Amino acid sequence: MASIKNLKQDINYVLGDIIEAALITQALSPEKTAESEKIVDDSIEVFDGLIARVNDRKVENRKAHLTAVRSDLETQGKGLIDRVNAL
Repeated sequence: MASIKNLKQDINYVLGDIIEAALITQALSPEKTAESEKIVDDSIEVFDGLIARVNDRKVENRKAHLTAVRSDLETQGKGLIDRVNAL
């Protein structure tokens, strides 16, 4: 079960860093407040969705399911990072 714990930590760290970067950008550029708040809201939605998927125990192939969650974290995280960088 250590891999589940590590996956949850990865989700928390990655999305936490994205939220932090968006808030720093907001502090440095107050005119971009609306865009950075949208990124924070989207990051929270992604976090909630991924954690709910990790906690879902009613899947047939748990290992494949968790691998898909990790892949989605990378994909969605990269998309959010690109949005932060575009600010």
